[in-house]
Order: sequence, then structure tokens, then C-alpha cells
Amino acid sequence: MSDPLPDSDSVSRQEVPSVQPNGRITVPEIARRLSIGRLAVYALLDQGILPGIRLGRRWIVTRHAYELWERTCGMRGGAGLEREPEVMVLN
Repeated sequence: MSDPLPDSDSVSRQEVPSVQPNGRITVPEIARRLSIGRLAVYALLDQGILPGIRLGRRWIVTRHAYELWERTCGMRGGAGLEREPEVMVLN
């Protein structure tokens, strides 16, 4: 005999990570990972501390760029770390 289905309330209360299938990371996810508020993330984006592109009122942050920033503690190139190109052009 199979286990009973979970109560619908318990399923809806579980936190589901907001993973973007297109390789982007959301501002709320960045805020959770850094343990800061959303407005602080927007301030870091505005100051150029976090890698992102502004399109109108929206910020686009690629998961690859954010994770590279996270691994290198936001250090810029030329600090002894080899930078891999974010986009590779194939001929």
C-alpha cells in the first residue's frame, strides 16, 4: 500500500527556490545568499559591485557572472586571478 499524499497546506508552505531556467539569478535569491535585503542588492548593482545589466527598471544578473563574483569575492581581473570569458565565440 502506498503512503498517503501530503497535506496540500504542507506542500504550499515549503519554500521552493526560485531557479531561473534561462541562467539568470533573481534579486531575492541573491539577497538570501548574501543574507541582506533586496534594497541592499539593488544598491550593490547600482554601484557596480555586483555584476548585472540594467534594462529599464529591471536588473539582469546571469547565474554564471554572479557565481564567479561570489567565488572571487568580487575581485576584479588583474588581481592575480585568471578570468574566463563569459561568452565564447565559435567560428
